[in-house]
Amino acid sequence: MKRILRYLLLGAVVSALASCALIDQDLSACEEDYNLDYTLELVTNMTTELETQLSLEADVAARTALTDYLGGIFTEFAHDVDLSFYDVTGDSLRLHHEAHIMDASETSYTLFIPVREYMHTAVANVVGNEVVSLKESERCHTSALVQVLGDTIPPHQTGLFTARLPMEIREGEDQEFDVNLYMANCASALVLDTLDSGVKDVRVFASGFATGFEICDSLYRFEYSPIIRTEQIPLKDSQELCFAAVHFPSRENLLSKAVGTDDPAVGDGTDHPLWTIRVYSYLEDGSITECILGVIQPLLPGKVRVIKGKLYSNGSLVPDDTTVGVCITLDWKPGLNYDIIF
Repeated sequence: MKRILRYLLLGAVVSALASCALIDQDLSACEEDYNLDYTLELVTNMTTELETQLSLEADVAARTALTDYLGGIFTEFAHDVDLSFYDVTGDSLRLHHEAHIMDASETSYTLFIPVREYMHTAVANVVGNEVVSLKESERCHTSALVQVLGDTIPPHQTGLFTARLPMEIREGEDQEFDVNLYMANCASALVLDTLDSGVKDVRVFASGFATGFEICDSLYRFEYSPIIRTEQIPLKDSQELCFAAVHFPSRENLLSKAVGTDDPAVGDGTDHPLWTIRVYSYLEDGSITECILGVIQPLLPGKVRVIKGKLYSNGSLVPDDTTVGVCITLDWKPGLNYDIIF
């Protein structure tokens, strides 16, 4: 699924002193035209995951609701775009910057920028995402997408796309640059069969995900471990409950690549999951049951993971996927294991 977002990068022709002298004293370097083609590369398993994990007749409502909920996130449509062009020497300062509201699949801009070598970065769909913002973008290697700080935070509200591209713009040549933007966040979902459970209320949280993304180096930050508050998605005429959240990816593995492994397949066992889903079931007698689901497979950028489970009358939960571990605490007390903010 690709949509081309086309921009026209032009050298300044008339106002050469205003556009170029601050960076490059060779005014002839401002007289060439260059094209940049931007493509949002949406590589996702969303449709396959929903159809595979929610294939039963009882799952139709959940599958439809999740398709609607995630459809606005996993899309190649760009609402806004932020374009930066950095010096490749010294402190990698930003030499040129533009931000535009696009609300389109294809558009064009005229950028006045001198001939020289750049590191170019692009970020799409940050505007409107109150959880993630672009920080420290004045320098190339500090520019990052960063979540709000907090022990418990809401999920991301937009699908984030980023790109980075070294560019050597040469005078006197017709050049065209292709910039591919890839998704930087992902999503998890939990669907619970509540038939005969009698549970009064359920609240769901997720954890184990990155806190930020360094755009130029394409590296995720894991500075602390926030708890992501999922959103309950209303289902019509269904015995199931459905929860979902959009967030940064998990770690690829628990072993550092610095010690000689590049295998991103799994963690090192159910006792050490890569990410978790925490389910709190409120029972009629006033007690709370905590179930922590541990997932050993990584959740990567652009991907969706759906976990199904059966909820029982004492609040315990059994996941359908036998690779997902579960730790159950009956009569759980807030503050006993984690400080969950409700």
